[in-house]
Amino acid sequence: MKSKGLLTASFLLLVLSGIIWWSNKKAATENKAPVESATTKLLSIPEAQFQEIEIKKRAGETIHLQRNDSKWQIAGPKPLRADPDAISNMLTSLSSLSSDRTVEEKATSLDQYGLTRPTIELSVGDKNNKTVKILIGDDTPAGAAVYAAIAGDPRVFAMSSYKKNSFDKSANDLRDKRMLLFDTDKLNRVELQSKKQSIEFDRNKDHWVIVKPSPLRADPSAVEELLRTLRDAKMDLSGTDDENKVAAEFRSTAPFAIARVSDSSGTQELEVRKSKDDYYAKSSAAEGVFKIASNIGTGLDKSLDEFRNRKLFDFGFADPDKLAIHDGSKGYFLSRSNSDWWSNGTKLDNAGVTTLMAQIRDLTATRFTNSGFTTTFLDLAVTSDNGKRTERVLISKNEDHFIAKREGEPALYEVAASAVSELQKSAADLKPATPAKK
Repeated sequence: MKSKGLLTASFLLLVLSGIIWWSNKKAATENKAPVESATTKLLSIPEAQFQEIEIKKRAGETIHLQRNDSKWQIAGPKPLRADPDAISNMLTSLSSLSSDRTVEEKATSLDQYGLTRPTIELSVGDKNNKTVKILIGDDTPAGAAVYAAIAGDPRVFAMSSYKKNSFDKSANDLRDKRMLLFDTDKLNRVELQSKKQSIEFDRNKDHWVIVKPSPLRADPSAVEELLRTLRDAKMDLSGTDDENKVAAEFRSTAPFAIARVSDSSGTQELEVRKSKDDYYAKSSAAEGVFKIASNIGTGLDKSLDEFRNRKLFDFGFADPDKLAIHDGSKGYFLSRSNSDWWSNGTKLDNAGVTTLMAQIRDLTATRFTNSGFTTTFLDLAVTSDNGKRTERVLISKNEDHFIAKREGEPALYEVAASAVSELQKSAADLKPATPAKK
């Protein structure tokens, strides 16, 4: 009995000790000062209020950005156009720049944080001539953040590294790398000279036409692709070649292609040269000679036929108003009323007409030719745009192939025999619509 009581007392003492230990630990935790985790605004300037930004790096490069009306430019280390997108992204980050946490409320020494000689010293001025200076120091021990401070403020903060990356930029990162500056919608003329040919395009209202070497219909997608290539022509500043070497490579080769774009304000020119597999360019819109991406060079290496419109009809995907087909002694005359097609007072089966229209719409030249048109074999006339436009295509048979031409145009198109025979068959197979059941 005596040993049993002793065992019970020992167990109760153990339990009591555990309770006292847990109570003391809880009290100690509650009395410990919490680490501040709330974010702190380092900058609070609306994007429209930024006027001047200076990025000074420990490595020695200092970039000075200035706002002139609504446009930004690089004022130093030398005057350059600024990239609007790069500047916009930076301003978005700076306008609401905040820390992740406060490391020290009253720092007695900034040296331990790398803030005495900061990695980046960021000076931001607004339109009220007020300047705020942000200091960016070393990485935190964990490496996911950097130390930061506001000049004149005793606090030291930790800020996510990705926020630092938003303005840890070089002059090359921030400069406008476009070789040509134009608004596609405002262009009225484009010229392209290459070893293959000299071609000129004019904008006729809302579409492009070829005017040289001769008046021809232009393929809208091909012209848009050319304009996209010119718009995407940018300086390749990723290499290690210096300006003198790039300029020497440019001078040592003959012109590969010359492109000119014109609008009401004037003409800009881009000259491209090729050295082995590399392309170099200079522009009237940018000072200097630069290496450019190879796809820009190949995008300008186009022949006249690659820009010509191979489609025989331009009425597109809108349903035309009328269709007339003369196939030898056979004639087909169709007119549309709302969504129904009629011929000589008879309503036609819609599926058959849809097939025929698709075949006419898709008539495409397999190649361009300068001769071979003889006697008209097939005559197609399509009226569209509420009667405002009529397109007529004449097709002749020349031995085993077909040659087509659009009325009023000198160009000749060779058309696949299968396309012509399928069109003839679809026209012959047109039938009345099935009467609705009573």
